[in-house]
Amino acid sequence: MKKNTISRRAYAKVNLALDVVRRREDGYHEVRMIMQTVGLYDVLTFTGREEPGIEVKTDKEELPGNESNLIYKAAKLVMDSYPCCGGIKIELEKNIPMAAGMAGGSTDAAAVFHGMNELFGLGMTVERMCGLGVRIGADVPYCIRGGTALSEGIGEVLTKLKDAPPCFVLIAKPDIDVSTKYVYENLHADRLDWHPDIDGMRAAIENGDLYGMAGLMGNVLETVTVKKYPVIEAIKSAMKEEGALNALMSGSGPTVFGVFDDEGKRSDAFRKLKGTGLAKHIFISEWA
Repeated sequence: MKKNTISRRAYAKVNLALDVVRRREDGYHEVRMIMQTVGLYDVLTFTGREEPGIEVKTDKEELPGNESNLIYKAAKLVMDSYPCCGGIKIELEKNIPMAAGMAGGSTDAAAVFHGMNELFGLGMTVERMCGLGVRIGADVPYCIRGGTALSEGIGEVLTKLKDAPPCFVLIAKPDIDVSTKYVYENLHADRLDWHPDIDGMRAAIENGDLYGMAGLMGNVLETVTVKKYPVIEAIKSAMKEEGALNALMSGSGPTVFGVFDDEGKRSDAFRKLKGTGLAKHIFISEWA
């Protein structure tokens, strides 16, 4: 064991574009997405212990630290794969809203692989961590890598892209929680009459074209979530009325993010959303 206590940041993600290609026979959905980390993050603190076992403590009553927590599952997977690990205590400072479509649970699990790798000197490569991480969740390999990436398959096939063009980002989550399972169960991928231009967005990003990228933002899951929760569209409209180049629901929702080319316009949108009461959580951010 190299250190006794370390901390890691676990960054949230948004989907600049999200397409569902088809539902596979095994029940999983095949996707094409462009993912981007943002500056909103949880903090995980890892402490090595002599006594065996895993202890997970969270600062949210509604988030238990038991075997159902992805943090616990990731730690157990590492311990099962590397019996040389001692016991561990993991403390979570939760800042990313839960059930928000921002991979909050997956990014916490990803931080466990990085944290335990460093704490116990395991020597895992990123590829090895991703290979283990996909067993926890399809988004975990992306969260292990972070940055800007094309995500395919069920989300585990990743292609690193050039960093997305810099901009000013506003993130807003209404006071509702959305079940990812519900959204995918009610999505009819074979009946979609529109798909986002993933390849066009990839080209815009590679060319550093913020306006081209923003113009191609799209998420087919909005066809389910926005229909059930109209407040999402109201938040998108409020951002665009204040000058957002575009605004989009992230993942299965309900979080909305807006992309701005001017910090003042973002500030205006922040104040407007505060005043409307449409969102419970509002964050000013940039890409991470």
